[in-house]
Formats: sequence, C-alpha cells, structure tokens
Amino acid sequence: MSSGRRPSGAARRLAVVLVAVAAVGAGCQQPAPRPPTPSPPSAPSPPPSATGPRAPADFVALSDVDPSIHTDIRYATAHNFVGRPIAGYPEPLCLLTRPAAEALRRVQAAALAEGRSVKVYDCYRPQRAVDDFVAWAKLPGEQQMKAEFYPDVAKSKLFADGYVGTPTAHSRGSTLDLTLVPVPPPTQPGYLPGQPPVACTAPPGQRFPDNSVDMGTGFDCFDPLAHTADARVTGAARANRELLRRLMTAQGFQNYPREWWHYQFTAEPYPRTYFNFPVARSSLP
Repeated sequence: MSSGRRPSGAARRLAVVLVAVAAVGAGCQQPAPRPPTPSPPSAPSPPPSATGPRAPADFVALSDVDPSIHTDIRYATAHNFVGRPIAGYPEPLCLLTRPAAEALRRVQAAALAEGRSVKVYDCYRPQRAVDDFVAWAKLPGEQQMKAEFYPDVAKSKLFADGYVGTPTAHSRGSTLDLTLVPVPPPTQPGYLPGQPPVACTAPPGQRFPDNSVDMGTGFDCFDPLAHTADARVTGAARANRELLRRLMTAQGFQNYPREWWHYQFTAEPYPRTYFNFPVARSSLP
C-alpha cells in the first residue's frame, strides 16, 4: 500500500483546470481549416464563326460579270409581299453560279440589240429566306402587303397555288427573277413604307411605278394574270413577255409558267443542292 498522502480537494480542482487549459491551447495551435477550393473557371465558349457559311468557288456577283445589268433586289427592302427585309439579305446583291451569270450576260447582249436591258429582282435565295417565308405564312394577321401583291388570292393559298414554295430552285444559285427595261431606263421612284398600296394587277399607270416595260402585272404579283401565257394579257404586255421568254430560252433558261419573271438555268451545276449562305459579298470565295 502507498504511504503517500492523497491530494487535497483544492489540489484536485486545480489539476482539472490545468488539463482543460492545456487542451484549449493545443486546439488553438492546430491549423485553421482551409476554405473549399473553388472550381476552376470553365473555358469560354468559342466565338461564333466570323464568316458563317460560304458560297462555292463558282458563285459570283452578277455586277462583276456584267455591270450593265440593272438590279432591284426587293427582298433586301420592305417593298415585297412580306413588307420588310427578308432574312438572309443583308446586301442588295445578285449572286449566281458563274454558268448562269455568263448565260445572263449573253441575254443582256441580245436584249441591248433589241433596245432593252435586263433588270433582276432576285437571284440566289438562301434557305433561311425560304424559312422566313414559311414562318410568315403561318401568321394570318400579317397581311399589310396583300392589297398590292395578292389582292385576290387568300394568303392561306399562296403555297398551295404555287406562288411561294419550299424548297425553291433559287437556293441552288441558277434561278432568277427578272424583267426588261427601256434603254436608257426611266427613273424609278423609291418605295416609301406605308404608302397606299395599289394592286399589282392594276394598269401600268396606276400600280407601283416600276421602270420595267409593261409586263401585264407588277413583279411578284400572286395572281393568275401573272401566268406567263394568260390569255387576258395582250398587246404590248404580251409582246414584252414573249421577248423576255425568247431571249432567255435562247441562252438555256426555262420559264416557270405561273410567273412571267421566273427563269431557271437548265444546265445548273447544283441541281440537288440548296445553299444557305447570306446574300453578301463576304459570302463569295
């Protein structure tokens, strides 16, 4: 048995306090917990392509092939059956495959010999523009241009009647819409958005003052009167349609019978390809 004395109560209490202090001190000397490591920032998304889709090497601007041909690219403006610029037309240019442009240059030479000049309204049309037409067709309330471009045809029938279609040969790059103008062409007043519309089927002195020769209707007139061979079109208008068809057919173009202005180059290099690059000089190679 031990012969030492047992510690007094005060001594025992002091020992407990010293042990507690030592434990607290040891805890203060432990390293503080590290804050959670933040996740590394995600890599930035690559910027969108600065160029977008590009045209094949054999697409050209018509003005580079024949600068004497006049242009009036309606889908780059508000003067069309939709009433606003169409998607895919940032610039008022006529883009075509080179074979079609060269054939049209020969048409122009023959037209000039007849005292006329070619004027184009539309050439290559990107698929995004066709998609814009389709989206517009599904909005029955948007008919602000009906009185001019389809005065006697219901908007709901424009696709069924063949006036608007998808896909379109225009997207293949060898189809165009055009007319003939006198030489020299008269000045054409600019279109003012909101001006009172006049039916495209009205006589030439009443409808929009296009500087085209009289073709019996205005351009993009969705009406049977615009059918190339409509029997109601006689006199000078009939002769002008026949002249345009003769000039175009001689150089390998074929008319769409429902539209006197629509011609397709039959030897087109892309008969099954529909392009979507925008109508802009930057799209060219």
